[in-house]
Amino acid sequence: MKKMNNPDFWEDIYKKYDIGWDLGGPTPYFSNIATKLEPGKLVILGCGRGHDAIIFAKLNFEVTAVDFAPSAITYLKNLCEQEKVKVNIIQSDIFSLKNSFNNYFDYIIEQTCFCAINPGRRGEYEGLAHRILNSTGSLIGLWYPINKAIKDGGPPWGVSISSLKDIFEKRWIIKEECYSEFSVEKRKQREKLIIFKRRL
Repeated sequence: MKKMNNPDFWEDIYKKYDIGWDLGGPTPYFSNIATKLEPGKLVILGCGRGHDAIIFAKLNFEVTAVDFAPSAITYLKNLCEQEKVKVNIIQSDIFSLKNSFNNYFDYIIEQTCFCAINPGRRGEYEGLAHRILNSTGSLIGLWYPINKAIKDGGPPWGVSISSLKDIFEKRWIIKEECYSEFSVEKRKQREKLIIFKRRL
């Protein structure tokens, strides 16, 4: 089996259309919050087909979308042309983002990227988030699946809320935590909204 940090692993999944994380359109919670946030520089890590990127781009956010599956990137490029919006699309491993993005973003959008990463690298995800957000930036996450144990394997790998908080404890504060009323039916009580804000 190809390693998960190899783009071919994810490309095979797209080719088989085994993309259970894709809702076929924007994530309802992000569609709702996008109209309430001050437009700024925003990145979606592991953006997939990029439905959420389109929503924010239409509202004048400067959007960067990162994924390393070629099929996902091609789909998003076509979607941008169709919707006539501009998105900075990067085909890359998220952990290889250039240093030019250090302290760059106002927002990180998280939805099914964290659970796709081998649990042994989750500390690296926190480090990446801290590196690319500016000093007042927010990590807005729908953390999923919280009803699955790590030992059950993945992807998606289970997400323990207590372990998640341990990872972010030192350098972040929790701005908001709840079960979102906008969660799609199949994810109700299986995902939790937690917005982390960088400590100054």
